[in-house]
Amino acid sequence: MAPMTTWASNTDGTVSDEEIAYYRLRAQDVGLVITGCTHVHENGVGFTGEFAAHDDSFIPSLKNLAAAAKSGGAPAILQIFHAGVKTRPDLVPEIVAASAVTGDAGPFAPAMTPRAMDEAEILDVIRSFGETTRRAIEAGFDGVELHGAHGFLLQNFLSPHFNIRQDRWGGSLEGRMRFPIAVVQEVNRVIEEHADRPFALGYRISLEESHEDGLRLNESMQFVDRLVETGITYLHASLGNALEDRPIGDDEGRTLVDIVSGHLGARIPMIAAGQIRTPKEAESAIAAGLSLVAVGQGLVMNPDWLLLARTQQEKHISLDIAASDVSRIAIPPKLWKEIEGTVGWFNVRAS
Repeated sequence: MAPMTTWASNTDGTVSDEEIAYYRLRAQDVGLVITGCTHVHENGVGFTGEFAAHDDSFIPSLKNLAAAAKSGGAPAILQIFHAGVKTRPDLVPEIVAASAVTGDAGPFAPAMTPRAMDEAEILDVIRSFGETTRRAIEAGFDGVELHGAHGFLLQNFLSPHFNIRQDRWGGSLEGRMRFPIAVVQEVNRVIEEHADRPFALGYRISLEESHEDGLRLNESMQFVDRLVETGITYLHASLGNALEDRPIGDDEGRTLVDIVSGHLGARIPMIAAGQIRTPKEAESAIAAGLSLVAVGQGLVMNPDWLLLARTQQEKHISLDIAASDVSRIAIPPKLWKEIEGTVGWFNVRAS
């Protein structure tokens, strides 16, 4: 189950009954559940209705989510992040990121110019990733996934476009890698200190950026090598289309899945998400080199996607959604509002 935001928390940041029902319905047949993202610091909220994990007071809420996500018998991973330049301006006093470089406008956040973080703030956020990992352990999750994709803070530091710092946290690739690698090191330290069971550490990555001076695959592969050396359990590539995406400027060459999975070899598993909606597409993605396939929209629209796949009932898998489906498949009202209002995200039919 791919990590997808539900916009459905209670107003106090706790996980709502609607979210619990949403996860319980979809967790029954999948092999792994990765939750939607939660912020590690109160100044890093990326979405309205985002459940919180930045304080110990949220541990009971996280326990409820872990129980729901694990209710089908599969392990559950808590995805954690700081939204960085994509932090919602209506949810925090001030937006902070690697540098004062304006972000890209998107369907869920406007283009904003953040304030560059100082040394003390950087170290504080690194500690916050560790503290949230401790809470995930106490709540009963089986791992955490660092969301280093989609232009959030971890990617802000890695990106040559968004990181124009001249101190030790920027400049060369080595400098731009320093913050995300420090986060991985801190999270691993916390896991070693607090986990009394196997506990995974995944890293979600956007391999390239569209800006002319943005991140490219050659630097991402060097970063991936450092992630493996530093001790991640798996790599999760976020792609527009897992079966078709190729490096920028190479429309006819090998796919990104082929390149990255080949680069990783047998070192760690690779997961990818991106328009995998049918069992045949999932099988093709596995054949292309993936260890695991992350299904997002397919499971939103079909909570029984895995059951239908296993019983060869692919013709019954819906590729679109309507308002009349919402109650039956336990879509939280706030999530449905976002689906209905974001043109081109889901295939929304009239009835």
